[in-house]
Amino acid sequence: MFVFRLDTHSGVPPYLQLVQQVRQAVLLGFLQPGDRLPLIREVVEDLAINPNTVAKAYRQMEQEKLVTGRPGQGTFVDEQQSAAMSASTYTSLRRGLATWLRRAYAAGLDEQAVDALVASVRQQTRNEDVA
Repeated sequence: MFVFRLDTHSGVPPYLQLVQQVRQAVLLGFLQPGDRLPLIREVVEDLAINPNTVAKAYRQMEQEKLVTGRPGQGTFVDEQQSAAMSASTYTSLRRGLATWLRRAYAAGLDEQAVDALVASVRQQTRNEDVA
C-alpha cells in the first residue's frame, strides 16, 4: 500500500506534497493505474493532519485527472495515465544520477547549488527541445 510522508521543513504546503508524491509514484511506476490510494481518514491518522488538507490534495489530483474517486470504494489511480518507465530504465537512470550527485558533492556543491544546476540544465534542455 502507498504511504504518504510529509516534510515539515520543505516550505511546500502539505496538500501539494501529497499531490507531488502521487505524481512521482505514478511516473516511476510505484503506483499503477487502478491502484487504490489510502482513504482520507487513513492519511489523516498516519500523518496527523487536517482532513481538509488531505481532501484538498485528493480534489486537486482528481482535477488533474491523476486519480478518480469511486463513492464507497476509495480513490484510484486513473487508468489513462501514461505508462511508467521500465524498471531497467529507472535503475539505469537512478544509478547515473547517484554517480553524478556524488561527483557534484565531492566537487564542493551543496544542495542549493545542485538544485540550481539541475534547474538551469532542465531549462536549457527544454529551450533546446522547443527550438
